[in-house]
Amino acid sequence: MEQIIPEIKLNDGLKLPVVGLGTYTLRGSEGVQSIVNAIRSGYRLLDSAYNYENEGTVGEAVRRSAVPREELIIASKLPGRYHTYDKAVKAIQESLYRAQLDYYDLYLIHWPNPIQGHYVEAWQALIDAKKWGLIRSIGVSNFLPDHLDRLVEETGVTPSVNQIELHPFFNQAEQRKYHEEHGIITESWSPLAHGNEVLNHELLRQIAERHGKSVSQIILRWHYQLGAVSIPKSASAARQLENLFLFDFALDEGEMDRISGLTRPDGRLRNQDPAVYEEF
Repeated sequence: MEQIIPEIKLNDGLKLPVVGLGTYTLRGSEGVQSIVNAIRSGYRLLDSAYNYENEGTVGEAVRRSAVPREELIIASKLPGRYHTYDKAVKAIQESLYRAQLDYYDLYLIHWPNPIQGHYVEAWQALIDAKKWGLIRSIGVSNFLPDHLDRLVEETGVTPSVNQIELHPFFNQAEQRKYHEEHGIITESWSPLAHGNEVLNHELLRQIAERHGKSVSQIILRWHYQLGAVSIPKSASAARQLENLFLFDFALDEGEMDRISGLTRPDGRLRNQDPAVYEEF
């Protein structure tokens, strides 16, 4: 049963479905089957990364799917160890070779790695790769406003997307406001906060019961109404499908505010602060 997912337009014209599939940990033949099932259910945005070591799995699922390649949005990310310009160009090419794709629809710098300090070089490599036809749209992940300002100041090119940690325990209100003011789409990683605490939260359970929905559906609807693209990860075909049934109900303003009010000062799941965190 295929679901039709609304789309959001990026600052460069590419359209992203508002819900995609996170593929972290989906590898090998089981991973391929999970992704094929997701595509069959209606997913058109598939999020991967060089460091997930599953770009080949994603590419194989794309080839096995009955959906034409041009109808899919395939995304991957550049790892921190390849931020210098020449290394970044080769890593982008290697990403494509691994997936056996001619191009990525969306390619992101995975983390800014500000201590290393080469992220502007990496961004220039993405800009050039887009000019060469290797990437359709370029963005970043986990970049703070200072990092984004520097990219634009030094290259003149604004990212289309910033993929950030975003869930009810970490609502990123200030970061999202910055994105809105600068024409950058917010994409949420770990939208369901990785675990049972959020799924068993009493407030969320009450709202879910009121709407006749699961807690996961309530949280993903919250992301949608915030204007964010979410990429929940699931290997289960039933859960994948459930995560797409978000568009036949709406949260009222009070419900949105109460969910946003669950945010915590220390809400990051793994204490990965982009101001200091370095990804290999």
